[in-house]
Amino acid sequence: MRTENRLTNLVTIIGRGVPANYEISVNGAIEMVGADPLEKATIVSGRSVEGAIETGIRRFRFSGQMANVHLVDWNGIPAPESASTPDVHVDYGASGRNDSN
Repeated sequence: MRTENRLTNLVTIIGRGVPANYEISVNGAIEMVGADPLEKATIVSGRSVEGAIETGIRRFRFSGQMANVHLVDWNGIPAPESASTPDVHVDYGASGRNDSN
């Protein structure tokens, strides 16, 4: 059963061209949007996701509120101390947007 109707919020991770890791936790449910089979590093487990990104975009729909975002660059330096960590955008109530881009 698709849970898209109740996952009205969207978090977007945007790679900056260097390897980095991310972890996201929410107090509701979360699922990846448009999962690509090559994105095997992304783990979605009920209320959290983690993975690696270098370039491109990863999107996740979620319910509830954002609980935690942890970003580290390839050296293990966390955001905001490192300019190499991915950008993160959170949109609440983004259910009407097109996720196919």
